[in-house]
Parts: sequence; structure tokens; C-alpha cells
Amino acid sequence: MSLALQYHRSPARFLAARGLSRTRSRAAGSLAGSLAPLRLTRDRRELPKGDGWTRLAPSLSGICGSDLGMLNGTVSPYLAALTSTPFVPGHEVVGTTVDDLPTIPRGTRVVLDPVLSCAVRGLPECDACRAGHTNRCDHITSGHLAPGMQTGYCADTGGGWAQRMVAHEHQLRPVPDDLPDERAVLVEPLACAIHSVRRVPIEPGASVLVIGAGTVGLFTVLALRQLTEAGTIHVVAKHGHQRERAVALGADEAVEPDRALRVVRRLTSALAQRPEMGSEFLLGGADVAFECTGGGAGLDTALRTVRAGGTVVVSGIPGGADLTPLWYRELSLVGAYTTRRREDVGADDPDAGPDGRAGTDFDKAVQLAATAPLDGYVERYALQQWRPALEHAFAAGSAGSVKIAFDPTLDG
Repeated sequence: MSLALQYHRSPARFLAARGLSRTRSRAAGSLAGSLAPLRLTRDRRELPKGDGWTRLAPSLSGICGSDLGMLNGTVSPYLAALTSTPFVPGHEVVGTTVDDLPTIPRGTRVVLDPVLSCAVRGLPECDACRAGHTNRCDHITSGHLAPGMQTGYCADTGGGWAQRMVAHEHQLRPVPDDLPDERAVLVEPLACAIHSVRRVPIEPGASVLVIGAGTVGLFTVLALRQLTEAGTIHVVAKHGHQRERAVALGADEAVEPDRALRVVRRLTSALAQRPEMGSEFLLGGADVAFECTGGGAGLDTALRTVRAGGTVVVSGIPGGADLTPLWYRELSLVGAYTTRRREDVGADDPDAGPDGRAGTDFDKAVQLAATAPLDGYVERYALQQWRPALEHAFAAGSAGSVKIAFDPTLDG
């Protein structure tokens, strides 16, 4: 038996947390999280049926924005059918294998690719998985596992907010011995940022706007600068420490939200238009915008500041926004969800090497986690400290923090 933080579905608590979160205050966000049906319990985690499974002992597991959306009731009800309760959250995981696997011996330190795709579920590959798009798997509610789009949302696998969970060999990526846990736990969100940047062509010299400088936004800046030939990269961030980190990772300039439109207008020589009601927008603007806040205001800003025919990439679970510019300016709105396996790519793919293969999003993320200036990004809490940990995560931006993570090896 091991300690685990377990989430139980409760519509009443979900609605109460959602109501509080709409007040948009720091105290309300923390209280909304405490209303979530989360409890510290003893968990007996059995290996699922089939080959390739191991128990995993997490050493660090991050608290993601999607986790906070689940806890404060702002996540879309659309996703409820893609989860099974009770589940143990936590999909940003570095840990050690407890059992021997055919290709990974026990005691190996690994990071987790959380998607529960066909191969994990013991099913013949769907068309998406066969093409390497495991993040688009059509079978995440099928097979011998309970429904779950990822580890951390599936009743049968557990998640990283626990002393023990289970994972399939197909999900595990060994990490170098010299990559410390504080960097290894950032590999999964780094891989997601790399995938979002690879979702659209970034032409040499393109002007790019990144909205939000939490973990997703900062790592998007890093991926843009390291993996593309983007020209100017401007970042919209609320807090001073976020703006400083964005510039350190490669942004040309980082500005407050109320300056975003003016900065893009100056950069691109666009024309600002002010309607009788509502916010200003541009004729002209950035080539590409990445919305990394998961909020309606961020998506609205992106839609109003890209040029006609430009592209908006949604990297977080989106909130509501006025979609008129999407129609009128013929924009491309692109979603980016988790990561893709990219071992085999087409000859014309920009990531293709001489042998027609490319590193996976996780391969690139491990490289960046080892070399990028990411020291001081992670702060640890014991599982028993889950309430203050969640309060800190909800207020991370204003508190000067980036990634809050549970360390199940700590005593509370």
C-alpha cells in the first residue's frame, strides 16, 4: 500500500469550484482548489493485464495547468467522457522502474509519455497511431484499461501524485544519469511545447507572438528559438519574473498584456482599428501567435493581433473568445495536444534526417532539458502538503514560481 492523492468525481464540488474560480482572485483560486474532491489515501496499485507493464516509483511529478483546471472547475465537460474515476492525477513524471521489462531493466530512471494509446491498451493500431500521431488515438476509451486520455486521468494506471503508479514500456523514456530530477520532470511539458511549434510551418524570419509565460509559454519560446528560424519573438506576460525568463530563453521582448497590441503594431507596421464596442484589433500583424494561457482573453488577443491569413496555435485548454476575426480574417486556428512520435517522417518533413527519420518530441525535449537555462524552475512539496502545494501552484505566476511538483519520497 502506498500514499496517493486520489480524485473522485463530484458534480456539486465541480460546480462550486467553477463558481469561485470565475471571481479571478488569488484567494478564490486557492479555495476552489480546496473544494476539489481530492483526498490523500492508501492505494494498492496492481499491474494491468497484458505484457509490458511495470510499477513506477515517481521521484517528482509536476502540477500542470490542466490539473489546476480540473481542480478549479474550469476544464471543459467535453473531457469528462475521456477520464475514469477515481483517478490519481499527475502526468509530468520522472521516476524509477520497479519491475524488469524486456528492454528496460528495473531500477532505470525514466520519464513518462502519458498518452494511453493503442499499443498501451493492447489493441491493433488505429489509423492515427499507425501514422505516429499517438496523441490523436481513437481508442483511449477502449481495450483492457478504463477510459483515460492520459496517465493521470485513468483509474487503472494511477498517476504521479503517488508513491507508486503503473506504466507501460511503450510510455517510458530512459533519461541520462547526469540529468537531475529537477530537469527531467520538465521533459514532458518541454516535449508538448516542441510539438506545438512543430504543428505549423514557421517560415524563416517570421514574426511570432507568444501569449502567456507560464511553463507552456516559456518552453514554447525555447522551442521556437532552438528549433526554428523565427525572426522576432515577442511574449505577453503578466509578471516581471516571467518576462525576464522569456528573454533569457530567446524572446526579443516581453511585455505586459495591455501593451501587446501596440508592440505588434509597431513591429509589423500594422494599422490599429477601434470598434465602437470591444477591443482594438489590427489590420496587419504577426505571422503566427501561440496562445499558451488557456484563457479566453489570451485567445482573443491572439486573434486580434495576427495578420490576415495568419495562424493561431492553441497550446492550452482553450477558454471562450470572440471568433469573428477567425472568420473575417481567414485565420488558421490550430490545436496542439501533448506530443507525437516522429521516428518516421516524410522526406519533405523539415525534421527528416538523411535516413528519413527524426528525433521524437521527447528526444528533443531531453536534449533541451539538459542544456537550456532551466535551473530554479521546480519547487517541491510532499504529498501530505498537497493543500499548500496547490495554493502555490494556483498563485505561481504572482509568487515568482514556474513549476510546482510533488516529491513522493518526502515525508510530510
